[in-house]
Amino acid sequence: MKLKFSLKYFLLTIVIFFVEILIATKLKDIFFVRAYLGDVIVVMLLYTFIKSFFCISNNEKLILGILIFSCCIEFAQYFNIAEKLGFQPGSLMYIVIGNSFSWIDILCYAVGCLLLYLYVKIQPIQKASD
Repeated sequence: MKLKFSLKYFLLTIVIFFVEILIATKLKDIFFVRAYLGDVIVVMLLYTFIKSFFCISNNEKLILGILIFSCCIEFAQYFNIAEKLGFQPGSLMYIVIGNSFSWIDILCYAVGCLLLYLYVKIQPIQKASD
């Protein structure tokens, strides 16, 4: 792993970030989108953000690391970590960290990581056919 800026992944990060904001603000009343799709997409946001600044040759390990990180954050929510860190309900960090544990969220993170894994596996096939 070495430090290397990637404009492609950085632009993808910005697009996915705006999609997440759109989900949280404008599509919040559509239950499926807010409750599930946002959690599927957030692991993709983490992936593109990391790939924006680091050249990582083993994408599978990166995806696994993102899944583990996401699960750790979710389990921290079980222990009300945002409140214990002193963040006020409604504050940006309180929202980012989250405040309620859900097994469904972990499943959504796994689905997002599975989609990333499939993308990474298909990517070399596409390059070979170009």
